[in-house]
Amino acid sequence: MQPVPRITVEVPVLAVGAGPSDYEALGKYVNALRRPQGLHLTLLHIGILADFAQDVADWTKGITPAGDAVRHTTGWLQGLPVLDGFAGTSEQLIVLGGGGISGFEVDVPGRVHDYRVSLVQGLHDLLDRLLVDNVDDFILSSPSLGYRYPHWVPHVAVGRPLSREHGPRTIAPLNVVFGPSRIRNGRFLPAPA
Repeated sequence: MQPVPRITVEVPVLAVGAGPSDYEALGKYVNALRRPQGLHLTLLHIGILADFAQDVADWTKGITPAGDAVRHTTGWLQGLPVLDGFAGTSEQLIVLGGGGISGFEVDVPGRVHDYRVSLVQGLHDLLDRLLVDNVDDFILSSPSLGYRYPHWVPHVAVGRPLSREHGPRTIAPLNVVFGPSRIRNGRFLPAPA
């Protein structure tokens, strides 16, 4: 059985450093370095759409049925403006996910932070329309959304840390080029009614 795909708004990584060897050099810090073709920076995580919709239905005690949450969320995602591609820089690896994931933190242009803020505001507006009360509490407690911290750190996950050190690790500066924003696994969203 194939796993149900998670839905995120992300930007794909088009290039890391001056060439493949710059990315491969991260292998001295990271176990099982991910393939460069799949690298991305997540701007907003929705999770499995059916789980998110059920979180909404449970939170609203059925006032908003899961089917309505799926329909409205799909429409909102498909109507999002596209963030144009951009370049960023990275000078350190950080440990994420309770120590199980290593990624490089990326210094991104201000317009990327602004876009991220607009996504979070849009999510707030969507949840208001779905009749979710205490939206901030919902966002931080929804298992599907998976937010544990209100502060967003732009990063690209690259593999598992070699050691169990949790502090940041300085690396040679890397330029990172990103493509336009997209909905990861958007092809799995239901067709508009």
